[in-house]
Amino acid sequence: MAKNKNLIYIAGCLLLFIILGFLYANPVISGKQLFQHDIVQYKGGAKELLDHREQHGEETYWSNSMFGGMPTYQMGSQFRGDLIKQVDNILMFLPKPVNYLFLLFSGFFLLGMVTVRNWKYALLGSLFFGLSTYFYIIIAAGHNGKVHTIAYFAPLLAGILLVYIRRKYILGFIVTALFMGLQMAANHPQMTYYLFIALGFLFLSELLRAAMGKTDWRHFGISTGVLALAFALGVGMNSQRIMANAEYVTETVRGKQILTNETHTADKSGMDKESMLMWSYGKLETFNLFIPRLMGGGSNEKEGEKMMGDIQQLVQENARSQAEVDNIVKGLASATYWGEQPGTSGPAYQGAIVIFLAILGFFFAWKKYRYWILGASALTIMLAWGSNFMILSDLFIDFVPFYNKFRAPSSILVVVELLFPLVAVIGLYRFYKDEELDEDYKKKILTTVSGVVLGLLALLLVFGKSILGFHTATEKTYLPPYLLDYLVDERFKMFRTDALKALLYVGICAGVLFLSLKKKIGQNIALIIIGAVSMLDLWSVNTRYLNGENFVDAAFAENPFQTEVSELMVEKVGDNRELQSLLMNANVNKTLETIAERDKGHYRIYNQTINPFGETNTSYFKASVGGYHAVKLRRYDDLIGEYFSKMDTVKIPRILNMLNTKYMIFGDPQNPEAVPNPQANGNAWFVSDVKFVNTPNEEIKLIGEVNTKETAIVSSADREYFDGKPIAADSTGILKLTGYRANALEFRTESKTPQLAVFSEIYYPKGWKMFIDEKEVPYIKANYLLRAVYVPAGVHTVRMVFEPEVIQTGKLFSMICFGIFLLLSIGGIYFLFRNKNNGNPADYVKNVNQ
Repeated sequence: MAKNKNLIYIAGCLLLFIILGFLYANPVISGKQLFQHDIVQYKGGAKELLDHREQHGEETYWSNSMFGGMPTYQMGSQFRGDLIKQVDNILMFLPKPVNYLFLLFSGFFLLGMVTVRNWKYALLGSLFFGLSTYFYIIIAAGHNGKVHTIAYFAPLLAGILLVYIRRKYILGFIVTALFMGLQMAANHPQMTYYLFIALGFLFLSELLRAAMGKTDWRHFGISTGVLALAFALGVGMNSQRIMANAEYVTETVRGKQILTNETHTADKSGMDKESMLMWSYGKLETFNLFIPRLMGGGSNEKEGEKMMGDIQQLVQENARSQAEVDNIVKGLASATYWGEQPGTSGPAYQGAIVIFLAILGFFFAWKKYRYWILGASALTIMLAWGSNFMILSDLFIDFVPFYNKFRAPSSILVVVELLFPLVAVIGLYRFYKDEELDEDYKKKILTTVSGVVLGLLALLLVFGKSILGFHTATEKTYLPPYLLDYLVDERFKMFRTDALKALLYVGICAGVLFLSLKKKIGQNIALIIIGAVSMLDLWSVNTRYLNGENFVDAAFAENPFQTEVSELMVEKVGDNRELQSLLMNANVNKTLETIAERDKGHYRIYNQTINPFGETNTSYFKASVGGYHAVKLRRYDDLIGEYFSKMDTVKIPRILNMLNTKYMIFGDPQNPEAVPNPQANGNAWFVSDVKFVNTPNEEIKLIGEVNTKETAIVSSADREYFDGKPIAADSTGILKLTGYRANALEFRTESKTPQLAVFSEIYYPKGWKMFIDEKEVPYIKANYLLRAVYVPAGVHTVRMVFEPEVIQTGKLFSMICFGIFLLLSIGGIYFLFRNKNNGNPADYVKNVNQ
């Protein structure tokens, strides 16, 4: 009866999570959809991929839509050998973003049930974790892969703890392997990497516990072996995705440098430090885990609109020269945010009550949890400081494998956002349930922590301006006193509002715990009060960043690249600034659509009306010279840095010609002007003049100086390719594109002499195959980033197809690993039930709470 009753409560909690998800994202009930900036960019960049999938019933792993062409591994391609993704699709059954909220709540609920085995505390912990503000900020931005991966943090940790702490080897193996596979399928390796930094502390904790005799070596060895197998299978179930991306990343900005210049050296792997550490948390900024607008919250808080109006008025009334106005523009990045980062969408707020309970948890939680959580939390907080704590950052960048592949160290705080709710719930559970905790000890710790926390809050409220400053060093340098004083006053008001709330919330929580110690209120009432106040706190902060304004009519969400503006659309858009910006691009979108409809050939467009390398409007309609993607091919990124970033008006046209840029769009989004480019080299061309260079720096420099229609720049490393392959000019030669698909191109050649064919297609050495008259032939790189092949005299058919072997190899491994996982799981479940029916425990279980 008790077991059945518990199952009912668990089912009720899962139903509650769904209800909470719909309550928070209630516009989805009326058919509206979440509007996310990054997903809009994805829709543009992935248009060719999606069209290819629909038209041909197959997946293309190459697309020419952005940056001249690149693999689609990070653009939404489907890896159909990863059967674990089908399991993920089942779990994502709810509409977006309710699906993510449900996974966040329910995943932590499983972790809570494993650690404290009490549904009430598991439910409370789920609210603590699932309402963490950072998750709502990244959902609003469209970082779906990130929040999807984070949602599987808690259940993966639950599986590990089932093995190490609960000694449930079979069940723990199944849970760990399943959620390891699901986490990898969610496809945000950076988040998974950060989680495993924390899990390293758990492993060390268990190792030390075995060494100290707290647990036996046999159990530690068995547990570690079981988990190693689970991790291997979980990763293996995603082999197709992982192997493809591992192959791809070596050719991207996350791989080795090619050029040598003042900022980096050739062959040095990973991103440069400046790019890596740009979004580093300030040391003081860390406290916005506790007070959300300690440093102004986000760069675009609602209060900022009024502040900007006031600032404009102040400048008009007080500015005495244009130089003073110029300094104000230079010195003021955001009216609200004044932290260390270049800008931010919002704080990584964890909740005042959660932080307070987490501090208590480090005194009350079982030691087997307490120390590794403290170590992992401390390290990840310090790593989040990035450029503000270079001793540690340099250590990890130089010596910890793969750490230099990831940017924005501030995002490592997701580990804290998992561990603080966990230690808070464990500590709270022991506070109420564990008779081993002495009443005097509980009272002493509660009094001390409450006094310190409330005292610090009171101190900040009284002396906050002098302690915190509320301005940046840049602002102090460039802003006149009248403006600086105004900013400090307004920012202090924002801080004071949130600090007073924190004081109130912590006071309520501390009061409830004191009343519980004195037996004035019962455990259930206390949990309800703590949960309700914490939920009020987090919910109210979260709605600053993800609210009804983020949901729009389905027509805009499904097709953000509007080409017409009607009165009905304007009415639907209303005051929504995101949608207003979409409609502002309607004219340029119409221009792009018109070009694509009139000229259906294969070529590229250079669109200067929007930031060419920060938009995918162009890619939605036709292949673009630019695009928007964090993991570009290294050679193309070098090209952007060498030419487009420098805005060289003499050399850029030569590069555009080489990239077969048939149309350029100038003006602004409201008044675009499409200009044909008759000088474009075309899809391919013959050259008989080959200039060999010794270094990549020479290669990229020369392509902006020579006429690439006549001369090919080739690395001296490929000189041997021309042995026995004489080339001679033939001005009557023909090289014409006769068939195009994203992953397959066909050309007809006709020449009286053998020549080198250069294709305006991006060179990628892993997967492209070249055929002449259906016979595979080798090809080389020319002009730093294009493909070239030797073509004999006569009439020939040249065909190139993208058939990466890694896709088939990875598919085989994925299916094998999924099959092994399935067989082991079925066998394990059968073993459990058989032993249960025989009255024997299937696992060796021992509850050790030291």
